[in-house]
Amino acid sequence: MSSPTMLMLKQTAIWGGGIVGLGVFLFKFTVPTEEELLQKMSPEIRAQVERNRELRQQEQAMLMEIVKKTADSDQPIWKTGELYNPWEGTGSKLLLDKVNFEKEQAANKLKSELEALKEQQKKLK
Repeated sequence: MSSPTMLMLKQTAIWGGGIVGLGVFLFKFTVPTEEELLQKMSPEIRAQVERNRELRQQEQAMLMEIVKKTADSDQPIWKTGELYNPWEGTGSKLLLDKVNFEKEQAANKLKSELEALKEQQKKLK
């Protein structure tokens, strides 16, 4: 290689590395963690995030099961099966039905409260 070409490659590597390094530096020191973000939110929004946390975790677990099932199959990746495919109109649009999930959560809460009341009643007798 000639000398001007090597000089251009060195400059490109230095500038490229500098831009990438600056991006990493800015990302590390400007992006808040999840806890910091929650602390800065208003109490109403924070309560809403906390209520929906379990729903999001369950959706994420279901998505991971679908990904594992898709990875184990012999079919191409774009044939996702259970996930909604907008081009073909197949699959479910929702991974987890929020209304049914909230009903199940409320029923479980009521059951636990009922059992606690029954235990208190037994103690009083």
